[in-house]
Amino acid sequence: MRGSAPAALRDGARQCMTWLHGWTGLLLGHVLFLMCLTGTLTVFKAEIGRWMRPETTAIAAPADAIVAATRWLDENTHGSAGWYLTAPDAHQNAVQATYDSYGAYVTRALDPVSGAPVARETLGGEFFYRLHFELELPYPWGRLLASLAAMMMLVALVTGIIAHKRIFKDIFTFRPAKGQRSWLDGHNALGVLALPFHIMITFTGLVTLASVNLPWGIAAGYGADVTTMYSDLAPGSVTRAATGEKAPLAPIAPMLATAQRQFGGAPIGRVYVFNPGDTGAVVVVYPSDAQSIGYMSGEVSFDGATGQMLKAWTEQRAGVRAYQTVYGLHMARFAPDVTRWLYFLGGAMLTMAIATGMVLWTVKRRERAPLSIGNHMLERLNVGVLTGVPIGAVAFLIANRLLPLDMAARAQAEVSAALWTAGAVVLAGLLLRPTIGWPLLLGLLALACACAALLGPVWTIEPGMLTINLMLLGLAGALLPVILRQVRRRDRTTPVRHRAVPA
Repeated sequence: MRGSAPAALRDGARQCMTWLHGWTGLLLGHVLFLMCLTGTLTVFKAEIGRWMRPETTAIAAPADAIVAATRWLDENTHGSAGWYLTAPDAHQNAVQATYDSYGAYVTRALDPVSGAPVARETLGGEFFYRLHFELELPYPWGRLLASLAAMMMLVALVTGIIAHKRIFKDIFTFRPAKGQRSWLDGHNALGVLALPFHIMITFTGLVTLASVNLPWGIAAGYGADVTTMYSDLAPGSVTRAATGEKAPLAPIAPMLATAQRQFGGAPIGRVYVFNPGDTGAVVVVYPSDAQSIGYMSGEVSFDGATGQMLKAWTEQRAGVRAYQTVYGLHMARFAPDVTRWLYFLGGAMLTMAIATGMVLWTVKRRERAPLSIGNHMLERLNVGVLTGVPIGAVAFLIANRLLPLDMAARAQAEVSAALWTAGAVVLAGLLLRPTIGWPLLLGLLALACACAALLGPVWTIEPGMLTINLMLLGLAGALLPVILRQVRRRDRTTPVRHRAVPA
């Protein structure tokens, strides 16, 4: 009797963890699915941007592209408070720029040779990046919701580990065509196989939002003085107010060359120009993140009017470097191609683990409470969300090809196409029976993927664009057997109504 007490205690703890695992995954499961899917796509944010700007084929060195961009901005912006530029690299060939003109902030991709905005106005992969942690909600609500969802995800991962009796055996266990057992095997394998990655990406994601979800340390140390906080975090970045006196921006090429020498030859990553056209202008240069895992390892500031170096800083503080390394692990800007593909596969497995977990929850409750209205609503919501989010993402790509190039607010129209399409599919999932909704909406997703690839065009020889086209076609092909299986299952479960035989 005494020997059975520890075993009973362990079983009771596992049951509690299983209950907590299920409910933490359920409460914000659909938000987590959206975050994980868009985060996975963000691994190839630069390649998606190139796919969505097929006219931009010119290539220039990072420093030359920044010079061209600042030249165009100097001539075409008025009353700007700042230009925030990201230099091209091996994955993207345009300068990513955020700037204000006449009081309105604009985010555009600038041609690396002419410096002018590219003809096809689009957010490109930046849309998925922002949707991943802002959820198209105003600041700070989107980030707070994303942070809460990530906390739920971390709890679900830890409780899932405790709840599993055979966690390592689950990696190699899959029994197809076994109904609920197959869903559970698939969920377990997807969750366990890349478990270290799942824990890392969830924890580091929480750290990147630390200023939102843990603001009390900043408030205690700095109060409302955000400027001092950022100055302490990046001592090489000089901040000063505009004087109101006009002065042309000094040649920026010598500043970039000096900064590269300070960085030990590392390429330019980002350039921020504050108060351009003013005697109080400041140019801050940062190295590329591709040289190390840590984010923002140093900075050099210059007087924008004279070109004189004001301050240089290379980060050596252990605490700050630890934070930058954790941040860099999540962003994966350092990653070579093989590592980026591993990030993508790990993210795809986490996305599928969340999806299968949501489906498995409803399958279990369907047997226990077949008449529950809540279960039926959740099952239909699963159909709508789990198909609507990817369909909306593909609609974003299709809109990029079909909308006129000279359309006003074209980038926002692409975003609207994605959001309205996803919303319509979610509504369709709520209205249709799951036996009809699953094959119909999965078929729509396969058709949308094929259309986006053909509009690519699929016969391009540009490696990045070709890879995305092949991935779209591969997803469409992988969905076909799933759709056929859903149709066959529906035919088997649909009752046959016999007509009465006339007398």
